[in-house]
Amino acid sequence: MTHMTELYQARVAAGVLEPDPAQEATLPEFDRITEGLRAEPVKRGLFRKAVRPEVKGLYLWGGVGRGKSMLMDLFVESLEEIPSRRVHFHAFMQEIHAKMHEARKKGIEDALAPVAEDVAASVRLLAFDEMQITDITDAMIVGRLFEALFEAGVTVVTTSNRVPDDLYKNGLNRQLFLPFIALIKEKMQVHEMASPRDFRQDRLTGNPVYFTPLSAEIRAEMEAIWQDLTGGAASPLTLRVKGRDVVLPAYRNGVARATFYDLCGAMLGPGDYLALADAVKVLVLENIPQLGRSNFNEAKRFVTLIDALYEAGVRLICSAAAEPEFLFVEGDGAFEFERTASRLREMQDRNWGTSD
Repeated sequence: MTHMTELYQARVAAGVLEPDPAQEATLPEFDRITEGLRAEPVKRGLFRKAVRPEVKGLYLWGGVGRGKSMLMDLFVESLEEIPSRRVHFHAFMQEIHAKMHEARKKGIEDALAPVAEDVAASVRLLAFDEMQITDITDAMIVGRLFEALFEAGVTVVTTSNRVPDDLYKNGLNRQLFLPFIALIKEKMQVHEMASPRDFRQDRLTGNPVYFTPLSAEIRAEMEAIWQDLTGGAASPLTLRVKGRDVVLPAYRNGVARATFYDLCGAMLGPGDYLALADAVKVLVLENIPQLGRSNFNEAKRFVTLIDALYEAGVRLICSAAAEPEFLFVEGDGAFEFERTASRLREMQDRNWGTSD
């Protein structure tokens, strides 16, 4: 039986991980959950079926780049034979909505009940990365969903950049969401990982983040950065924004990768880019072309995208056809683009980036 602490210490000894006091302070919480999940079922009476003891989960929150997602990955790895699943929270909620839609097509009135039952039957532990609620449809069902999972004995571990009380902050009908926050505090241990160090930012500090001109060498450089930040293991992430899907082709642990045309060639607007900026901490954006009359609509969307990333403090790593000041040099909008060029230049500063 491998405990999280043992696995973490082995990775540090091997030089795979760097020791960090805030991470080390979190390890006993993971070990506690491991012991609970591996405990033998207990009989409460002579004729009653043996049941497993309830295991309180973990809500791990703190600033970006502190290693929360890395610790959760390591924890799921350490569980070995225990049925568990690690999934990004946005992706999980998309699955729930899709399965509820299928249940409704079958005439099931309470579509959430069988969906929650199926999830609970498949795992004993659910590990969510980056819990955040931005969509009112998620806010309205997440309480009932988690209540059903907890009732079925599923233990939940999640990471978040927000303290529970700030989830769905200023959201529509937020008073209906407050019981879910109370449920989190009851069923999960809330633990802040307060490290002064941002490991993700450390990897980028002092290194170029804006690459030009577009070439095979630049593509190779972007691929190397992506591998370093994510290990190359990624999957698409779908964000549901006002009934529409915004798809990021590759995503892992707060780092997303897309091309200019993935995000600016599609019919996306300010709300879509705000949701993207809220979900992503680092964006690797490739193949920004020369902008002008021929792609004016795409250029306008690019301006909106950069504004959203800038205001949210998202770290941008990009490849482009020219330096920021020479990306948009002719046609309507060239003058207005000067602010975008200035922001692109500012976002290259070694001290600029994700912050909370």
